[in-house]
Amino acid sequence: MDDKPRNLRTLIAEAKDTSELMVDLAYAAVYFGDPDMAEEVRDLESTMTELVDDMRSLAVLAVRHPREAPGMSRVLQVVSAIERIGNDAVNIARTVSNKLGIPTHLIEELSDAEEISHRVVVADECTMAHRPLHELEMPVHTGMRVLAVRDGDGWTTTVNGDTILVPGDVLFVEGPPAGIETLREWAGAPPRAEIVETEPVEELDRAIDLLVEMKNVSEAAVGLAYSALVLHDRGLAAEVRHLETRLDEMHDQLETWVLRAAKGRTSDPAPLRGLLHLAAASEDIGDQASAMVMFVEHGQEVHPVLNVALADADEVVLRVPVAASSRAEGATLAQLQLDVAPGYTVLAIKKGAVYRHRPRGHDQFSEGDEVIASGPDEGREQFAEVFGWKLVADEEAGDHELAAL
Repeated sequence: MDDKPRNLRTLIAEAKDTSELMVDLAYAAVYFGDPDMAEEVRDLESTMTELVDDMRSLAVLAVRHPREAPGMSRVLQVVSAIERIGNDAVNIARTVSNKLGIPTHLIEELSDAEEISHRVVVADECTMAHRPLHELEMPVHTGMRVLAVRDGDGWTTTVNGDTILVPGDVLFVEGPPAGIETLREWAGAPPRAEIVETEPVEELDRAIDLLVEMKNVSEAAVGLAYSALVLHDRGLAAEVRHLETRLDEMHDQLETWVLRAAKGRTSDPAPLRGLLHLAAASEDIGDQASAMVMFVEHGQEVHPVLNVALADADEVVLRVPVAASSRAEGATLAQLQLDVAPGYTVLAIKKGAVYRHRPRGHDQFSEGDEVIASGPDEGREQFAEVFGWKLVADEEAGDHELAAL
């Protein structure tokens, strides 16, 4: 254990990335009905436990004066929320490993989620074969992130830019549906087969629609929470609390529809248990996002270690204004396809003093709007250019500044 990083900043960044990977893999396990992938989530839980223990120890050791205690207690509050999100991922995966039951129609609906899971086999003599991931820049060009790779030796979840893909590797990825065809083309795979939809009963259909929406909202809440921490933005923190309230309401509605669907079923109602289980996990993810930024909303300071740690994470948060005559001015979110290239998710658009979280494809950008988004570090320059800016490194601050194109 001596080779583990002993820096609190590094540990927080690793814990954030691990919790997000766990949630992504858990939903992928549900989508593919894959118990082996669910087991990988359980293995990552052990990694998370070790990280949390180390972070708590270092946080205690770092406090040398009583005046430092409040700031470090906020760090521990964020650490606890990250740990709980990892626990929620384990509970999502349990629907597969414990065979709690998932209606077939849920898998069909998950294909229409804002981010979906997909798997593809790397073929001989394709674009991906025998190349490291950093050369492909997959998140920038397709919006898809590699969650795990399965080869002849088993699973690899510690995927990084140096990972070399070889023919026969099975990639498990997540990202916007629009990026799948490019990904399959790179892997030498045939076009994706269309999903044949079934006809659900009305109550079950409504419950499943609510669950998919809860997945989308909970993921948006976590993204906005990290943005609020990085940007010290009380408005974003308030939006996170609003999303948490919405998740509570949707959970109550979903339970009602599931109970009504069970009442009308002539067959075994046991497959509906998985819906209730997934809904509870999604609601708690929203609760943890809200807990993470409660002190931001109350105007309390964010400890510097959190800012640096979140900047070291796999995905970065950017806040960029819309410049006049930029490619974004007058365009809609759907037209720009930022989630496909450069692989950024727009978390919110600030128009005047009002935030519009989870913007839709028809939302239009205007000069002066502020865009908050998260995505791969290697795509930040391309993202800024869309809105009429270039990024200039600030050597003293160790950050980037915006300069007009």
